[in-house]
Amino acid sequence: MPSSLLDALTRHCQDVPGADTWQVVPEALDLLALAVVLDRVPDRRDRRGRRYRLGPALALCVVTVLGGARSLSQVCRRARAADPQVWAAAGFLLTGDGEAVLPVATTLGRILAGVDGDALDDALGSYLAALTSSDAADAGQCRGLAPGVAVDGKTVRGARRTDGGRPHLVAAATHAGIVLGQRQVAAKSGETTCFTDLLEPLNLHGAVVTADALHTVREHADWLVTTKNADYIMIVKGNQKYLHRQLKRLPWREVPLGERTRERGHGRDEIRRLKVCTLDGLLFPHAAQAVQVKRRRTDQVTGKTTITTVYAVTSLTAERTRPAHLAAHIRGHWQLEALHHIRDVTFAEDASRVRTGTAPRAMASIRNLAIALQQAIGWTNHAAACDHYRDRPDHALQLLGLAI
Repeated sequence: MPSSLLDALTRHCQDVPGADTWQVVPEALDLLALAVVLDRVPDRRDRRGRRYRLGPALALCVVTVLGGARSLSQVCRRARAADPQVWAAAGFLLTGDGEAVLPVATTLGRILAGVDGDALDDALGSYLAALTSSDAADAGQCRGLAPGVAVDGKTVRGARRTDGGRPHLVAAATHAGIVLGQRQVAAKSGETTCFTDLLEPLNLHGAVVTADALHTVREHADWLVTTKNADYIMIVKGNQKYLHRQLKRLPWREVPLGERTRERGHGRDEIRRLKVCTLDGLLFPHAAQAVQVKRRRTDQVTGKTTITTVYAVTSLTAERTRPAHLAAHIRGHWQLEALHHIRDVTFAEDASRVRTGTAPRAMASIRNLAIALQQAIGWTNHAAACDHYRDRPDHALQLLGLAI
């Protein structure tokens, strides 16, 4: 069932304060309806005893999470408060009295616990990659800025694995905060083991992958450049001690200032200064330039000032990029941290008690999708967006390519 989403998103923009006609989705884009994408996620449950299809169950979660539902009990309560025709359009049966036959929280939890997490993340990631690729990439290329992909991890603190640990998820997201892929770290292993598995399905040709010091690994850098035809900007700390020592000893005082930015907000005044040094012999594969970033942050309440120095290496040469572009990519990396903050504050992810099987990961994936759809329309206040879709679940349904 093809759908461009244009009509639905344009209508919804009328409810977004100050939004232009959507910021991400290109007019000519032709996509499968999101409901079809959800319905194609493989169902690993035994066929015997199934009462609810997986696709409609996932659609129910998406619609209610778009409306700010924070737990499975909230998902089910808000589903029952909505017009039954909403759920009929989503694929649920109606009784003779016109009531929708919906799962209770425990049943929904069992359904999500059996979801193939990798398949769900790959399906949603491919959908969002198609949704954001055209216009976003063109806008960046007009500024001479290559598309950026950030890699970072987050622990779902309210959940528990069977061994007592907490699920830890590693995501790859655009520098606009749209998650393109996600993997769960295996027990007794670290984020770095998921790096290539996470990025392998993504088209990274010409992209710049940004990562914090945990992922500054020689094999990863070589794989990105030689196998994925991508570039990287990686933060360097003590886990690469010889490289870190080499960067600290460079004559930074003699290097001219490349870029200076200043930002006020959230009770602080922050000045960032970036310097770039091109040299041969950096102790890292394909590294062409060394980067120093100094952040001077002043707390506007206490007046306390802190200065932090961060070093990085990049495979981008001076001929292919400018200091302003490097600063933009480094700053853009933290949009993934901003996404994690929204999941924790607006959607209360760390307070979630969803624990069983892959259910915590599935709910995290659905939150990523909800945030991406809200941003695609132009919402900058996600709490306000949740209020809107809680009152208008039919609008949320339209984002799935369905209507009542």
